[in-house]
Amino acid sequence: MSEEQTGQSEGSSQAGGVTVSDIQELIRRKEEIEAQIKANYDVLESQKGVGMSEPLVDCEGYPRSDVDLYQVRTARHNIVCLQNDHKAVMKQVEEALHQLHARDKEKQARDMAEAHKEAMSRNLDQSEGLSPPQAFAKVNSISPGSPASIAGLQVDDEIVEFGSVNTQNFQSLHNIGNVVQHSEGKPLNVTVIRRGEKHQLRLVPTRWAGKGLLGCNIIPLQR
Repeated sequence: MSEEQTGQSEGSSQAGGVTVSDIQELIRRKEEIEAQIKANYDVLESQKGVGMSEPLVDCEGYPRSDVDLYQVRTARHNIVCLQNDHKAVMKQVEEALHQLHARDKEKQARDMAEAHKEAMSRNLDQSEGLSPPQAFAKVNSISPGSPASIAGLQVDDEIVEFGSVNTQNFQSLHNIGNVVQHSEGKPLNVTVIRRGEKHQLRLVPTRWAGKGLLGCNIIPLQR
């Protein structure tokens, strides 16, 4: 990544705050660099598999004639530069995730408080004889810095609503997967039961440094 590109990226983050699209752009850049690194390693592989450290002179000290020395040296140089670029982009991704989390933490707390009040208000309107909503899935694990973590999901949260999926229409985890795939970059309302209390969260499925759009593992509950 050139100094100009790095400066523009940092300037954008400082001027308007990190956004989901900023992180998506960094991840696209990361994937592009990884593809370029692979392409250069393929060049080395095509040259007798010389790799990054195999000598380019023969046992008598003369330049090897069985490989294209220019291609090998160019590919090695490119790989070193690209690896440095990759390290810089990964650092930017990590910093951007931290900034996004810090910026949204207070807002999420307010949203959760308002959602809790709204949920409590709805509960007051219901008959006391009604049983609480039944969960259909549970959060089994969460990756740090992932969209799920940023949204406030916690391990052992029991899910009673995930976007348009609820206890009545849930059939399998494919239901949740379909909602996630069609909601990339869009907020989803997620209702969970945590230690006996209901919490409403806003989760934005997003491409991030890890796998998938959520960064968490959800398992179905036996009903």
